[in-house]
Amino acid sequence: MSLDPLPLPPRIAAQPPGPAAPTRPVTVIGKTTRAEELRRQVADEIVRGALAPGAPLDETELAARFKVSRTPVREALRQLVASGLVESRPHHGAVVARPSFARLTGMFEAMAELEAICAGFAAERMSPLERRDLEAIHAELRQISHHGNPERFHEMNEHFHNAIYAGSHNDYIAEITLATRVRVQPFRRAQFRNLGRLAKSHAEHDRVVVAIMRGDRTGAAAAMRGHIELVRDEYEIYAVSV
Repeated sequence: MSLDPLPLPPRIAAQPPGPAAPTRPVTVIGKTTRAEELRRQVADEIVRGALAPGAPLDETELAARFKVSRTPVREALRQLVASGLVESRPHHGAVVARPSFARLTGMFEAMAELEAICAGFAAERMSPLERRDLEAIHAELRQISHHGNPERFHEMNEHFHNAIYAGSHNDYIAEITLATRVRVQPFRRAQFRNLGRLAKSHAEHDRVVVAIMRGDRTGAAAAMRGHIELVRDEYEIYAVSV
């Protein structure tokens, strides 16, 4: 059963950033490259079971299929190896793989802690403009969840998390969090196909946003950690169903 989104409280005045916070926010939103698009498409096919474990992934064949050069194919496969979805075998090319349960659990545990750090810092350091932008993204996600569009929700969800990374005002944490998310992304994206997941995800986001608006570092970190743990659980439900 879907959870109804929690209402946002009246906006609470932003806390001024601490003296160590940089004056320029981190820019983590960029244009999607052809390699990233290709990685998403191949990852979806692997996660959905359209490409079975052990199936070969020939660079030339993939380049012809997607009408691209081998360069973005090579980069996409490299990223998929990092996610554990592809195994690179010397002298034998790449084949479809699946990360072990222990590996996947470790990836989600790291993701949860990194995102919790970002959310906690964001609660203390986000500027008034950054807080308004986060609220606007959150409101748009509510509308998308009502329309039941998993693909669009995934796209806007990335903007939501990126805004929090940027709001942490810590370049290094933002960079390693984003790099970790790229590895976990195929599994995060798949769980949006679960029935009722969009509304539940928005409700989880709501707890994060409320804590950030209050300047509650501990609450924001706990809400974000809980959110990512539920994302992991939802992916496990999805994986059993395919």
